[in-house]
Amino acid sequence: MKIKEYKTGKFIIPVLIFILTACGKNILYTDSVTIAGKTWEITDIPEFTFNSVDTISKTNIFFNIRTGSDFPFRNIFLFVTAISPDGRSITDTLEYELADEKGNWYGKGIGDIHELNLPYRTDVFFPLKGDYIFKIQHGMRTTDLKGVYDFGIRIERL
Repeated sequence: MKIKEYKTGKFIIPVLIFILTACGKNILYTDSVTIAGKTWEITDIPEFTFNSVDTISKTNIFFNIRTGSDFPFRNIFLFVTAISPDGRSITDTLEYELADEKGNWYGKGIGDIHELNLPYRTDVFFPLKGDYIFKIQHGMRTTDLKGVYDFGIRIERL
């Protein structure tokens, strides 16, 4: 009887290790910055550098934002500049809804903190090998955007 349990345990442990490590294999890059004083100033422009070595695989790009209940808006505008290894750049103006009209926050949250994954680009590939730089500036009317704890980026292989 003990031999059977040992064999089962010997099988289950490698399977669990495989499952736990396989979950993150599609994440090519993830990084975030903590916003000083939980106030994102208009002059603070987080910059993320992703080194692409794969010019064939399609990817999805997401932004991650963590806010507190003191975030004064239901939405956020972002100016996103993406710079390719050859120096070409493109700037997008994006708007994301963070809460519904009744003030219920989207995403997940515990207590005062709300976390939301914001899709930026889907089903895209990086045509050149090298460093791609993403610069993100908030585009709200107020220069000091209170209630933003962290902002980050995640790039996943499809």
